[in-house]
Amino acid sequence: MAETSWNLGAGLDGRGVIVTGAASGIGRATAIAMAAAGARVAAVDRDGPGLLDAVAAMPGANHLPITFDLAEISSIEGLVADIAAEFGDLWALAAVAAFLRRQTLEEVTEADWDDQHDVNLKAAFFLNRAAGRAMISGGKGGRIVNFSSLAWLTGPVFGSDAYVASKAGVVSMTRGFARHFGPHGVLVNTIAPGQIDTPMQHNDNRPEVVAAATAQCPLGRMGRPEELAAVAVFLASQHASFVNGATINVSGGLVMY
Repeated sequence: MAETSWNLGAGLDGRGVIVTGAASGIGRATAIAMAAAGARVAAVDRDGPGLLDAVAAMPGANHLPITFDLAEISSIEGLVADIAAEFGDLWALAAVAAFLRRQTLEEVTEADWDDQHDVNLKAAFFLNRAAGRAMISGGKGGRIVNFSSLAWLTGPVFGSDAYVASKAGVVSMTRGFARHFGPHGVLVNTIAPGQIDTPMQHNDNRPEVVAAATAQCPLGRMGRPEELAAVAVFLASQHASFVNGATINVSGGLVMY
């Protein structure tokens, strides 16, 4: 057996990687980290200006900024096919994009439910399926990294009922794809972030609520987007060659399981 390289992103050099939600927060940090590991990154987000700014911060060259709204479900298969054709290789998908609308349980309408599930779960399903098919066709295996929320286990707090329902679905969805794609060498896992210092964390959230949650973490702070990105790079690398169907808790010990 060839000697293993212990660089965090071993095996990513020159490989094609899709990162959704790449314009800000965890998605931006993940796109930059994948590029730093040597990958060619297709950075996908509906925020065009933010996307261009993120791509400008990526090391390396030949990255693709793609302005795309994941709610356009019928176009997802074509999106993945176009990226795979452009790269000539698709090794990994990091499905980071998410949409949260903070509301009380009584305020949630059918439209609110659909808006969050369309991006967080429905689009994730069709992205996973399209990316997995492309990886299998390529014949070299691959990695899919989905993003849930620690609340998939704890349940919703602070007006996130519809959001958390969608994120709990991501965990079960991941397990199904892990079983289906695993025999083809395409490994599928989920990252469950705790409280991370991103724009979403502060969106419609009272400062005292954020501070109270921060105080409950044994580390006494929120996580940084880069700390989630490092886990995503690991899961996309050769080091995660026997990790499949897992849900990785990245919460600083806010919840332990």
